[in-house]
Amino acid sequence: MNPVILIPARMASQRLPGKPLADICGKPMIIHVMQRALDADIGPVAVATDSAEIFDAVTAAGGTCIMTRADHASGSDRIHEALGHLDPEGRFDAVVNVQGDLPQIDPRLISDVMNPFQAAEVDIATLAAEITIEEEKTNPNVVKAVGTPVAPNRLRALYFTRATAPSGDGPLYHHIGLYAFRRQALERFDALPPGALEQREKLEQLRALEAGMRIDVELVDTVPFGVDAPDDLERAREMLAG
Repeated sequence: MNPVILIPARMASQRLPGKPLADICGKPMIIHVMQRALDADIGPVAVATDSAEIFDAVTAAGGTCIMTRADHASGSDRIHEALGHLDPEGRFDAVVNVQGDLPQIDPRLISDVMNPFQAAEVDIATLAAEITIEEEKTNPNVVKAVGTPVAPNRLRALYFTRATAPSGDGPLYHHIGLYAFRRQALERFDALPPGALEQREKLEQLRALEAGMRIDVELVDTVPFGVDAPDDLERAREMLAG
């Protein structure tokens, strides 16, 4: 396949305004993420934003940035618009959506998310890791991926939930919000209305499952550290400085 990596980024954040440009060891966070994506070495990388400040920071660092509308409801909507601007000819047949608040993401995770596309039936691919911290099993902020095994280290997703699921003996899986879309799947997904379960769980990926699209989950060993609040930012600075 011929993928492109797109990183949606916006300045509006309820818990940490201006998050993409937060300084971490002398560089804006979005630049750390962009460099990790480049290190994955699976295709070109671009940031998709509605902010002139982010555009200026990315281009000053030598990166590619695409300006998009300000009214997008989600990152997937933003990357869909950005893809149309970046590649109107349709050269790229897959899109990897990397969140802009993962300054320490292992580049291997970005390349691993393409593995499920070995099966032609897969529309969307994502990642999960087995939960090893007991309190995460009941934490609604830790989204669980529920699926059936289809290959070593791979599940076909049946559901995503904030609840503790499935019940009974066996592992639970922490969903990692990194996605790869076949281009046609992204086009279809962007055209779908929000689903009932999506609105109930506040999980966008349920829209695809409700519409009968197939999502496969690659199982990995680690969950990347995300920056959502000021305390997370300080921790990221300490980790990257060390």
